[in-house]
Amino acid sequence: MTLAPNSLLSHVAVLPIVLPLLAGAILLLLGRRSERLAGVAGAVNIVVLSGLAATLLGVTSSGAVLSYQVGNWPAPWGITLVVDRLSALMLGVTAIVALASQLAALARNNPLTSRFPALLQFQLMGLNGAFLTGDLFNLFVFFEVLLVASYAMLLDGAWRTRLRAGLHYVTINLLGSALFLIAVSLLYGTVGTLNLADLAARVATVPAADLPLVHTAALLLLIVFGIKAAALPLGLWLPGTYGSAAAPTAALFAVMTKVGVYAIVRVHGSLFGSGAGELAGLMDRWLLPAGLATLALAALGALAARDLRVMAAWLIVGSAGTLLAAIGLGSEAATAAALFYLPHSTFSGAAMFLVVEWIAVERSHAASASERYLIDAHLRPARTAGAGTAFFLAILVAAGLPPGSGFIAKALVLDAATIDPAALVPVWIVLLLASLCTLVALVRAGSAVFWKPMALPPLDDSTLSRRGTSPGLVSAIALLLGAGIALVLLAAGVHRFTVAAAQALGAP
Repeated sequence: MTLAPNSLLSHVAVLPIVLPLLAGAILLLLGRRSERLAGVAGAVNIVVLSGLAATLLGVTSSGAVLSYQVGNWPAPWGITLVVDRLSALMLGVTAIVALASQLAALARNNPLTSRFPALLQFQLMGLNGAFLTGDLFNLFVFFEVLLVASYAMLLDGAWRTRLRAGLHYVTINLLGSALFLIAVSLLYGTVGTLNLADLAARVATVPAADLPLVHTAALLLLIVFGIKAAALPLGLWLPGTYGSAAAPTAALFAVMTKVGVYAIVRVHGSLFGSGAGELAGLMDRWLLPAGLATLALAALGALAARDLRVMAAWLIVGSAGTLLAAIGLGSEAATAAALFYLPHSTFSGAAMFLVVEWIAVERSHAASASERYLIDAHLRPARTAGAGTAFFLAILVAAGLPPGSGFIAKALVLDAATIDPAALVPVWIVLLLASLCTLVALVRAGSAVFWKPMALPPLDDSTLSRRGTSPGLVSAIALLLGAGIALVLLAAGVHRFTVAAAQALGAP
């Protein structure tokens, strides 16, 4: 069921873009007067966005699709915003992670500047726009919005390591933007439209003489989205970049790789699905091996990591590899499993960055700030029960152990792999071994941080009194872990929702 464009309810579709834009402009001014007030105001706006996302999830769960024509220009010539199950799901996931990021930024002794709340809102504007747009060129535009905001967020309160990682991040994304423009130009010159629904209808009837051009454009888009999703070999920039970012920024960046995965699902699932004629299934043969290779490398990277932040960043890479492998299986069941795994991996990845920051606070007696994050640093073990419990729960979720949401998500992926006998063995072997390596890496880090005996003199009472974690950081971790628990409790309903979303991709 598609509601009439620009109906009263359809106007809700533009609010997730407009509200962060207005809030960001206001918070730039408010932050100069009171940094904390700006942070609280930003959190309130994200709560409102969360309510909007919940409303849209409720509306689309029945199969309704909201369509909004900006300026009332008709499709396919105007800017179209579309809310379906998939985009509503991404809005909800993003709102939860953004709220956790803003709460963590309210922690005391935060190195971020007063500009962070405004930058977070502009980042939300770009993310939400990318999830809502029904036009390929405007997907590029919103990519640039969120990337510009992410550049500023990464360098906010920068030091030398972050500047070096930021240079790599900016360079690789500028290259991706150039390739994106080339791909969009090829498609428009060949097919004559960039509206995704219109493209899906026309791609199936492309003349044989133009097929190589469309094929080239599709491969360029896959490279661009692969860069965003940190797929091997295009994602080697991610561990260093995310590992150097401030904890609230890194937590929000857990959504960034999912933007690339979303774009692959949306663009290639709609344009090159089963109804695309000779171009049907064009990307499947690339996504599966790329996803498995990315997952394997990420597991080895987590094992080799000596910095807690870098280890958490490799977990993000591994989640992207799992998603790409599931999508590459090319079935509706596999896509539904990937969509179930997506919120789980986003929440667990963001939570891990914040738990690592909690551990760093507990190790504040380190000689330098960077030493607090070293796994094998010769420091006294972090001793508070809160940090240990949070890290244990993060291990449970990130490694996919029962009864966590990761166990259910990976079980769905493994079950979907049984549909394709050729993919069954490699998917099962790589996914299970990678999960084992991840578990070993996390347990090794936990034992070094919390239980390794140190022959060091005890801390004096004044040092112990200065320890402690801000309620904002604890609340942010609780929010993300609680969202993972909700996925377990609502697993049946969430799976039905993702199955319906996967089926709808074939009928844009």
